[in-house]
Amino acid sequence: MKSLRYILLLILVITAGCVKDAVYEGASTIKSVKLTPAAPTSTDNVVVTAVIAQGLQAPSTVTLVYNAGAGNQTVAMTGKNNTFTGTIPAQADKTKVTYKVTVVNTAGFSTVKESSYVVGDKPSDYTKLVLNELYGAGADAEKFIELYNNGDTPIKLKDVTIKKDEELTWTGIEGEVVAPHSHFAIVGAKGTTPRGFSSGFSSKKNVLIELYSPEGTKLNTFQRGEKGDGWGKVSLAAVTKSWSRCPDGTGKFMQADPTQGKANPATGTEDETVKQ
Repeated sequence: MKSLRYILLLILVITAGCVKDAVYEGASTIKSVKLTPAAPTSTDNVVVTAVIAQGLQAPSTVTLVYNAGAGNQTVAMTGKNNTFTGTIPAQADKTKVTYKVTVVNTAGFSTVKESSYVVGDKPSDYTKLVLNELYGAGADAEKFIELYNNGDTPIKLKDVTIKKDEELTWTGIEGEVVAPHSHFAIVGAKGTTPRGFSSGFSSKKNVLIELYSPEGTKLNTFQRGEKGDGWGKVSLAAVTKSWSRCPDGTGKFMQADPTQGKANPATGTEDETVKQ
C-alpha cells in the first residue's frame, strides 16, 4: 500500500513539473509622455515622446491622435527600444490642443494616455523691429522693403503698418512673422505681387518710409531728401543699388548690392541724400 502511495506521489510531482507557467497577458504601461518644446508657441512643431514600460508583450502599434479644433488627426508614432515619437504641427496662438497616445501590444491589449496643452506666444517686442533694406530700382515687381528683427523672440506683423510719403502702403496680416535675428521682405509695388506694397517706390525721387507698431507707435524711418512741396516730386540722382543697413539691423543706410532676405554686407557706399 505504501508503495502505491509513493508511486502516486511521484506521478503528481512529475506531472506538476511538466505544466508550464501561464504567460501573463494584459495591457502595456505608458511610463511617460512629454512634449518638446514643453511650452509650445505658434511657430513650434510639437514632438510628443512616449516611453512604454518593458513587459512580456512588446508594443505592436503606437498612435498619436490630436485635435486642435478641426477634428481628430492621426499620426503613426515611430521608434524603438520602447520609446516612440510623433509630431503635432504648429498651431495658432491660444489654440487648445488635446491629444492621446494609444499603445496596442502584441497580445492585442491597448492602453491610452490623454492630455492637452494651450499654444502661448510671448508678446512681440516691436522695439526690435526695423527697416533694414529698401530697393527701388528695376521693375515694380522687383522692388522691396525689408524688415529685420533685432530681438531674440519672434515678432508678429499682424497690424504692423508701413507708410510711404505719409500714406498707408502696407499692413501686416495674421501669420506673417519675423523670426529672431531674421529678415522679412515685402516684395512688389503697385499690386504687382499679392502681398506687396500699394504705391510706387522710385530710386530717383525723394521718399519717406515709416514703420509703425500695431498700436500706432512709430518704430523706424527711412528718409531720402526733403519733403518740399510734396514727397516724390523732386528728382535726385538715380540709384541702381539698394539702401541697406550695414550691418543688418543696426548699421547706417548705405548703397549696396540688393540682398533680399539675406544678410547685408558689413559696409557700403555713403549716400548723403539719406537722413541717418
